[in-house]
Amino acid sequence: MKKDILTLLDLSKEDFDVLFDRAAELKKRVKNGIFDKSLAGKTLGLIFEKPSTRTRVSFEAAMAQLGGTPIFISAKDTQIARNEPVKDTARVLSRYLNGLAIRTYSQDLLDEFAEFASIPVINALTDLFHPCQVLSDIMTIIEHKGGYKDIRIAWIGDGNNVSHSWINAAAVLGLDLILACPEGYSPNPGIMERAIERNVGKIVLTSDPVEAVKNADVIYTDVWASMGQEGELDKRKRVFEPFQVNEGLLKNALHNVIVMHCLPAHRGEEISDAVLEGPNSVVWDQSENKLHMHKAILDVLLTVNV
Repeated sequence: MKKDILTLLDLSKEDFDVLFDRAAELKKRVKNGIFDKSLAGKTLGLIFEKPSTRTRVSFEAAMAQLGGTPIFISAKDTQIARNEPVKDTARVLSRYLNGLAIRTYSQDLLDEFAEFASIPVINALTDLFHPCQVLSDIMTIIEHKGGYKDIRIAWIGDGNNVSHSWINAAAVLGLDLILACPEGYSPNPGIMERAIERNVGKIVLTSDPVEAVKNADVIYTDVWASMGQEGELDKRKRVFEPFQVNEGLLKNALHNVIVMHCLPAHRGEEISDAVLEGPNSVVWDQSENKLHMHKAILDVLLTVNV
């Protein structure tokens, strides 16, 4: 039976741990010169409506390193752009491919692909969620902090798609998550409510970044204007200025706090250059781990779907 990753609520705690263990194992093996070919003969379609550097390259490299073949498909070049129904495209591509990773604006479009595709569908980013990003982020926390249990995570900035996936992860794994967002820029209330109703993690919302980083083991930030919001950037710069992750903010956190950013970073906006390049930053490990986590996701999803 196929398994999709449309949001992190599609995964159980056991699923998370399988992916973390497999990603760590694959990372260790490749560092030791061992190259697995578990996906030899398999193909992954990458349908991208939004531009990408890290997500596209890491998925393509992950597939290639495991012996499979990635096929990049720009959404504007598909028949969907000429009004072919999604359900038709999904069923045809299921006859050609072993899996689909989709990066698009609409979560509904992704969900429709998954409904009609007979192969695994992976959310490579929508306006609502970015689940694979947060999987690789937690992998990085495990590497630097020894695990995710009893780790306090402070999200600083916009209540965007990455923050939504952090909220979902907290709801499944029981994370201690505090989100500091300006008023009017909080995460989607419905996503917050569904996560809190699970009564598993500790999820708190505040408008005070200093309060959020106190006793935090992890400080996480992202751009102030996501793709499609560029027209709001000037206004957002004024609103978000007090939420910059800089050396002053770090003075309120634990001395060994790690700082994370999913990139690309706008240095001098959501994060200062000094912090991004400083000793607390783990963003380069975090970025590398997208490759290893994507390998784990593909290895698990595409080898069980035989």
